[in-house]
Amino acid sequence: MNDKVDKLVIFLAKRDGIDKLVKTFQYVSKLLVWHLETTNPNAAHRAKQCEVASGLSRKAFRAGRFLTGFNALRRNPGPTPAFRVLSVFANAGEMVYFFFDHFLWLSRTGVLDANLARRMSFISAFGESLGYVFFCVIEFIMIKEGIEQEIRIKKSLLSESKEKGDEINKIKADRVMRLMAVAANLADLIIGLADIEPNPFCNHAVTLGISGLVSAWAGWYRNWPS
Repeated sequence: MNDKVDKLVIFLAKRDGIDKLVKTFQYVSKLLVWHLETTNPNAAHRAKQCEVASGLSRKAFRAGRFLTGFNALRRNPGPTPAFRVLSVFANAGEMVYFFFDHFLWLSRTGVLDANLARRMSFISAFGESLGYVFFCVIEFIMIKEGIEQEIRIKKSLLSESKEKGDEINKIKADRVMRLMAVAANLADLIIGLADIEPNPFCNHAVTLGISGLVSAWAGWYRNWPS
């Protein structure tokens, strides 16, 4: 038994899976607000409520998530000194993001002073953006190494073989996953920049909506059971 329903159940049982589903709700709602605010204010208001509720729910789901970056550094910081340095900055940025996201959630729900929300949002977004830049660098290096390995395999084996084909297919599959990670990180970087340095492009509802959906759907692809 491994049909689509089985895979969906497995996907939604993961914290990342449910996060990507709710993120889809959040950013579809944001686009609906932009589309409906002039023609149907009542529907736009309902979509806005869904967007806000989804955003707050995602923050609750991410409680304790900053420990993931800490554990990654503790268990597998990287094979070389250069990778370890990149990994430290990437995971440290992500840890700052998720840690201060707790306080942002508490301030927006009224548990803490609501005036803290803007400050917590800035610190969280800054850490997020820093982490995504270094994660993208790591992914590009790994993609480059994968391409070089694929070329070496093709040059070293003159005749076709099953082993050769399997190894090349694994490299290509890994490359697709890493490209999805880059797409998600770049999309989330745009969302982070909207908090750090508000500007007409990054803060436009369409830019935020599309970026959020790119990030969510790339996450769907990466976390979907194989």
